[in-house]
Amino acid sequence: MSRPVIGLSCYLEPAQWGAWQMPAALVPHWYVDMLHDSGADVVLLPPENDAVVLDRLDGLALAGGADVDARLYGAAPDDTADAPREARDSSELALYRRARDLGMPVLGICRGLQVMAVAHGGSLVQHLPDVEGTITHRERPGAFVDHVATFADSSRAGAIFGPGEVVVNSSHHQSVASAGDLVVSGWAADGTIEACEDPAADFCLGVQWHPEHPDRRQPDRVLLGEFVAAADRYRARTVPVAVS
Repeated sequence: MSRPVIGLSCYLEPAQWGAWQMPAALVPHWYVDMLHDSGADVVLLPPENDAVVLDRLDGLALAGGADVDARLYGAAPDDTADAPREARDSSELALYRRARDLGMPVLGICRGLQVMAVAHGGSLVQHLPDVEGTITHRERPGAFVDHVATFADSSRAGAIFGPGEVVVNSSHHQSVASAGDLVVSGWAADGTIEACEDPAADFCLGVQWHPEHPDRRQPDRVLLGEFVAAADRYRARTVPVAVS
């Protein structure tokens, strides 16, 4: 039996390989490994792709990466913010909205969660270290730290991770301030939002941590399994039955 096919959003960044140095559509292979290991095939979705490409797929995963442009939620960019990735921002917002229109399963990771919140009318904390009382969510770019999170009992995240504290990893300096009309379902010990979801959807969940990291494969096995199972259900509902 064929596996569900997940569309995975990509970075658009300067890159160098062999004799070449130019802008490239790329994504850390951890994400691909994560989805393959969870039972899905993967199609990479570079920025500026037409969102109707999702009509041929079974699920959407929004990868982490650079900060979402603050102008998209009506704020002036903070001095600490990354340079805007306008093509990626517009592409991922369009992909997410198309996925929601189709009723397609969505998993947002770190920046992906933040894209989801902005798409739902929310806003972001632009620099967590400026917020009094926050724990360390990133010691330096490219490094991960562990901390605990808890989840709402009645939520999809709560059903996946259970009651009590769960250790997650993080590497971010921005976070969700307002989730718009998404439901907040997970928090770090300092109150930083760690998960948001749409309880009316079969699967629409964003997490602030990084399940693609190899160290997270076992702790996040159920999360990825639920996402891929939802993609399988979506495919079963939408693929036409062949008539002999």
